[in-house]
Amino acid sequence: MPGTAATHRSLERGLAVIELLAASGGTVSLADAARRLELHRSTAYHLMQSLSSMGWLRQVDPSRGYELTEKLFRLTGRRWSVEQLGEIALPFLDELTRATGEGTSVAAWIHGTVTIAAKREPGGPVRVVQDVGSTRQLYCTAVGKALAAWLPPSEVRAALAQTKMERLTPKTITTRAAFDAELRSIRAAGYAVDDEEQYLGLRCVAMPVFCYSGEVIASMCVVGPKHRMTNRKLAEVRAPLALLARRMSERLGAG
Repeated sequence: MPGTAATHRSLERGLAVIELLAASGGTVSLADAARRLELHRSTAYHLMQSLSSMGWLRQVDPSRGYELTEKLFRLTGRRWSVEQLGEIALPFLDELTRATGEGTSVAAWIHGTVTIAAKREPGGPVRVVQDVGSTRQLYCTAVGKALAAWLPPSEVRAALAQTKMERLTPKTITTRAAFDAELRSIRAAGYAVDDEEQYLGLRCVAMPVFCYSGEVIASMCVVGPKHRMTNRKLAEVRAPLALLARRMSERLGAG
């Protein structure tokens, strides 16, 4: 029947769009989707608009490209890759750096490792070097501790079993008892601080980012040199950090 054939064709095309975005790991423009799927631009537009109205895709500003929403991840139980989390994080980090005037980053918890997924640096001559793709220690960094405080205890134990808690500075936590006490304080406060625990002269504050399942999947931080990140500045940046961490959590489907 003609109507059935048209329905099948629309379904095939819609699934092809979803598969394309899933494979891309990020955003895809309308023009690129039409070209890669060999569709007329108007056909691709109507497909992507329909999928957006059904909650499968989201149109992203300012590029106006499209990306998958958390709906597919929720349905399949999939998690975002480091690269996908990094792309999602960038607009939030842009806003956070503008609000605080300091460096910002998002670290992902992937396969038991704390990995920098995205970063933004402030203007000016003094910056903190953060390399996307580099890893951080769980026990002595704000991004690591902000993850550990909300991870299942079994995951924390497994990660620490593979880690020697070295004393990197005079302030580094080096015992499990002290670390467990630190995590209790972090959960009570809602944020983690690295006060020269990894590097002398460096301070950082971080908060957790959650996904659709309610599990912690990343952490977001503000970082800077000690002479700028005074106790007062550490307190001042917490409000914009909390706002942007919450907005990223909502973007990942957290309730």
